[in-house]
Amino acid sequence: MNKIPAFAFLCLLCSGNLAAQDELCKGAYFTEAQGRAFLEEHAPAALNDWQHRAEQIRTRIREGMQLETLPAKPLSEPIMHSKKIMDGYTVENVAFESLPGFYVTGNLYRPLTPQKSYAGILCPHGHWSDPDGRFHEQMQMRCATLARMGAVVFAWDMIGYGDSKQCDHKLSKGLQLQTINSTRALDFLLSLSGVDPARIGITGASGGGTQTFLLTALDPRIKVSVPCVMVSAHFFGGCTCESGMPIHKKNDFQTNNVEIAALAAPRPMLLISDGDDWTKNNPAVEYPFMQKIYRLYKKENSVALVHLADEKHDYGPSKRKAMYPFMAKYLKLDLKAVTGSDGNIDETSSKVLDQADLEVFNDTHPRPANAVMGDEAVMKLLVR
Repeated sequence: MNKIPAFAFLCLLCSGNLAAQDELCKGAYFTEAQGRAFLEEHAPAALNDWQHRAEQIRTRIREGMQLETLPAKPLSEPIMHSKKIMDGYTVENVAFESLPGFYVTGNLYRPLTPQKSYAGILCPHGHWSDPDGRFHEQMQMRCATLARMGAVVFAWDMIGYGDSKQCDHKLSKGLQLQTINSTRALDFLLSLSGVDPARIGITGASGGGTQTFLLTALDPRIKVSVPCVMVSAHFFGGCTCESGMPIHKKNDFQTNNVEIAALAAPRPMLLISDGDDWTKNNPAVEYPFMQKIYRLYKKENSVALVHLADEKHDYGPSKRKAMYPFMAKYLKLDLKAVTGSDGNIDETSSKVLDQADLEVFNDTHPRPANAVMGDEAVMKLLVR
């Protein structure tokens, strides 16, 4: 066999890296007009056309993430401690391995009242701070309120946030690692006693919205999804954890986040959008496309939009109050448990705890000794 000279090999390697960079669709990759035109051009005429296109998109996502197959699931037991009894729900601090030596860290919210079975809901967070991630008021309020409605809810850290300090958030393969973590979070949720696999939902905003529609696209175990302030025809996510690997483009193949979100069909999906970010066109651009896809399945009533034109980019009270009835309807939750005498949803029994109360690793519960630390060590776990 002829050997490639070292210089030629380096040239090939560099050209490959340049090609990969050219295939990244970062931030506002399209103009608004280009995003609209793309959806118009790719609106399928028949269900068979869409199903073929959907499989192409899923293949591109998996190949772009270098996740054609998932790594083996670690067999270690979850770490769970510091159970807190609240008004109608409990909160526990949780960690488990997604890869040998990498720990997913988060909080588990459960209803206080026993039930024959429970809906399960995943709550990924976005790039908010002060406090960051899962400790943020918007995260705690929605997790606690969904638990008071009867769901078992799991909120976990993005890499580099909260207790997840084994690598930097801007890890070059952060998108791959966070998708592995999301999948293992779902595994964990389904492993809990009484959680009904037919009633599994996911909802997150901003970067958590990206995690929401990506996991829904790839994992049929998700039955209901609510991506908030994220689904856009022209914006592809501004962070490495969203668009840092080539999941949208390869050679002459191109997709966008609306098509990825549409892979949820015919499972129920609620889009929540606002008038101050890249979701401002949802009523006229993104939502009509989603309706077309759901109509192919004769499930047009399973997709919905709540557009709050005067609001900004967050998962604030009005957005949460749009999400709760949708989850209650499709996951058979008790909306009355969080409805006040005036008929409005009342979140006042949901409490915001101090970060110290929710942290998984501390002096009493140190990070396990096998935890790999640093970007280089974590990247080695991802090379398979």
